Amino acid sequence: MFRKATFVLLASSLLWGCDNNEVGDVSLGMFTTKDIKIESLDDPQVTGVTCHISSIEADLDFADPSDSSISCRQTGEITPEMIAGIDKSASGEVVFKKSKSILFKTLKIRRIFDEDDQTLIYLSYSTKETQGSYKHAMSTVPLWGTKAYVDPAKDEK
Repeated sequence: MFRKATFVLLASSLLWGCDNNEVGDVSLGMFTTKDIKIESLDDPQVTGVTCHISSIEADLDFADPSDSSISCRQTGEITPEMIAGIDKSASGEVVFKKSKSILFKTLKIRRIFDEDDQTLIYLSYSTKETQGSYKHAMSTVPLWGTKAYVDPAKDEK
């Protein structure tokens, strides 16, 4: 039983390191097993948006730190059809998630649409409280200058 559990643990930790979205890997020094990993994520629905997420991975720990950073930019066309197909509720929708521990901690990226300001908001957050706080970061992509932009002033007329 112990051997099987050890094998599952080892195999799952190896899979955490296998990520085809990784574009950067920065070592935090010679005497640590922690690295800053940078991943590229194309929004699956709004394909003209790319986000870069940085987070720390601790190779020999059961859980990675909860800190992360996110930066999203328009990297292609954003159409009205793309915006029409997204969740427009106040909580938006999860567009990416990644396990950050063996149990219960996940890094999630959520897209929220601010219709009044014609802006896509991308929120990166950890699902587990750390030191009294849920770690999070945010980035925005304005629709100004895209085919998807709707002038709020015209809607009021």
